[in-house]
Amino acid sequence: MNPLIIAIWLMLPAYIPNNIAALFGGGVPLDLGQTFQDGRRMLGDGKTLRGTAAGTVCGLLAGLMQNAIAPALGLPSFGTGPEQLFVLLGLSLGAMVGDIAAAFFKRRLGLKRGAPLFVIDQLDFVIGAWILTMILAPQWFWQNFTPPIILIVLIITPILHRLTNIIGYKIGAKREPW
Repeated sequence: MNPLIIAIWLMLPAYIPNNIAALFGGGVPLDLGQTFQDGRRMLGDGKTLRGTAAGTVCGLLAGLMQNAIAPALGLPSFGTGPEQLFVLLGLSLGAMVGDIAAAFFKRRLGLKRGAPLFVIDQLDFVIGAWILTMILAPQWFWQNFTPPIILIVLIITPILHRLTNIIGYKIGAKREPW
C-alpha cells in the first residue's frame, strides 16, 4: 500500500477534530474567561467546550468508521476492543489538546486569536495527537507510525492544513485563511 495513503489514513482521526471544532464551536470558552498570571487570557474565546467536545467525538466516530472498513481496503486498523478506543482517543483528543496548548503559548507571546505562528499552527495538533497516542497506546503507535510515515505526515500536514483553512475561510467557518 502507498505510504502516503497510509499516512493520511492514520491521521484522519487527528485531522478531523480541529475542522469540526471550527464548524461547531462557540459558546463557553475552555478557560471560562480566566486570565493567567501575565494578565492575558489563558486561551481566549476561540477554544470552547462545545468545539473541543464536538471535535473529539467526531474524530472518534471517524476512526470507528475507518476501523470498520479497514480490512476491506487493506489499510491499517486502529486496534480492537479497548485498544481502539485508546488509539482513537489519543489521536482525536490529542489533536485538540495540541491545538489548545499552542493557543496557551500564543497568548503568552501576546499573539491575538487567529494570529499566525508558522510551523506551530500547522503541527501543534499532530504533536498533541502523537504524544497522547504514545501514552495511551504506545505499542500500536510505534507499529504504525514508522519513520517514513512520520516524515510523510510532517511534510503533507502543513499543505493539507493550509488547504483546509482556505476552504474554512471561504465557507465562513474561519475568520482567517491561515
